Amino acid sequence: MSLDISRVRALCFDVDGTLSDTDDYYAAGFESWLRQIPLISDPVRSARRIVMWLESPGNALLELADRLGFDGEMIAVVNWMYRHRMQQRRSLPVIAGVPGLLAALRGRYPLAVVSARDENSTMTFLHQAGLAQYFSVVVTALSAARTKPYPDPIFFAADKLGVPAGACVMIGDTAVDIRAGRAAGAQTVGVLCGFGEEAELRRQGADLILPSTEDLRNALCQSAD
Repeated sequence: MSLDISRVRALCFDVDGTLSDTDDYYAAGFESWLRQIPLISDPVRSARRIVMWLESPGNALLELADRLGFDGEMIAVVNWMYRHRMQQRRSLPVIAGVPGLLAALRGRYPLAVVSARDENSTMTFLHQAGLAQYFSVVVTALSAARTKPYPDPIFFAADKLGVPAGACVMIGDTAVDIRAGRAAGAQTVGVLCGFGEEAELRRQGADLILPSTEDLRNALCQSAD
């Protein structure tokens, strides 16, 4: 598995599990509770699966909202939940190595965020984490006609970046990211620092799977050699 570096002209990044380590924050909470249950032999794995199960219905609801035409109302609910959560947690964790990666890549490729988050929470995270400076385009849940796993957000980002969608690489941690990238004709990179599992990312046809987002720097250099 590798990237065709000759095609790469822009990079698109998911947020949760790719730039932000928010999923591990939630998993840690579940893990502390699961450790009190004697029948749970692997509380770490079980906690990660619970969070993944909780996120899957969320992605499905956003997809359904797109189809039925009430995505604005759905995002309003997401905004409310985010503001409530932020009262308890003021800063969001960043995946290790991401700031250095973005600093190194910014001079080589235009960078975009392509997220199914709402605009408010996306921009809040980027600014709090000091990452907003690296992205010339930020695509959120209502930027395009439909959100991931549809290809619309990647088409939108590519248009704003001034490159064909097929010249982009979509980097994300879930099957939703890989499906959206492939549907847009982009190359795709799955990262295992979020909640997607390698077998699922492979089934969805990821062009490359990496242990973490920060490994993208070496992958691009190796592909170029």
